[in-house]
Amino acid sequence: MPMSWGYTAPGRHGESALRAVHAALDAGCSLLDTADIYGPFTNELLLGRVLRERRQDAFVATKCGLLVGDQHIVANGSPAYVRRACDASLRRLRTDVIDLYQLHRVDPEVPVEETWGAMAELVRAGKVRALGLCALAARGGPGASDAAGYRSALEVLSRVQQVFPVSAVQAELSVWSPAAGAELLPWCEARGIGFLAAMPLGSGFLTGTLVPGGGFGPADLRARHPRFTAEMMAANQPVVAGLRRVAERHPGATPAQVALAWLLAQGRHVVPLPGTRRARWAGENAAASALDLTPRDLAEIAELPPARESWD
Repeated sequence: MPMSWGYTAPGRHGESALRAVHAALDAGCSLLDTADIYGPFTNELLLGRVLRERRQDAFVATKCGLLVGDQHIVANGSPAYVRRACDASLRRLRTDVIDLYQLHRVDPEVPVEETWGAMAELVRAGKVRALGLCALAARGGPGASDAAGYRSALEVLSRVQQVFPVSAVQAELSVWSPAAGAELLPWCEARGIGFLAAMPLGSGFLTGTLVPGGGFGPADLRARHPRFTAEMMAANQPVVAGLRRVAERHPGATPAQVALAWLLAQGRHVVPLPGTRRARWAGENAAASALDLTPRDLAEIAELPPARESWD
């Protein structure tokens, strides 16, 4: 997503982003996660340029269910839309099949069973291999999630599971946003369902490279999110400081790698989805898989405070 939408103006990092994708694949990261709304559409087109040469190296995941309206983003879960969206994504990605097709958001105007049934038809038609659902419990931007939202997501997941198997669930999970770990993560583990950890680096905050008060561009979602005000970024520095202390015990490790290694330690079914626009960071992220955190490390991370969004 950061390559095309949400963090930067579309089209600004095309060649750099291509190099980052190739670097990730070269480092052994096979899962490429995108969505038709990223751009919109330009992110899938960008990945299509890579997949034209390296389809055999990649497990391709994309999403449907969200549209950019005149003033805001709207959900669309109608079966007709799902079928059109899938065909369009296949064309943009330059592939004959999508490995994991995910419902980005549930449309409150359409029974989720109808949407999921249309997606299941795509599996039977050979256009999609497996289905996933995004349970981000979002309240409006990066880092926005809550336990109540995840409990609601479990109810939706149980309903669609009766229609067609859920292969993966995507939701925010990170050191500073652990809410999904309470109920959603165990639910997936008990059923053998993959968990895709979105925003594993706290939208860049956990890298330790963001400066409080440094500001964000007009296209950057973080400019409007309460966690990324100068005051809250300063208040949340103890989280980064804790990751840095752990990293110092592992030669050459970075806070970002510690944050990703923590996620990998949550279970074999957990796959972090770090996003970057640069090949250097893609390589650094991939190297986190070789970082083995000790019980002391994990206990220290468990004591870190969750992110603050206000002084209340």
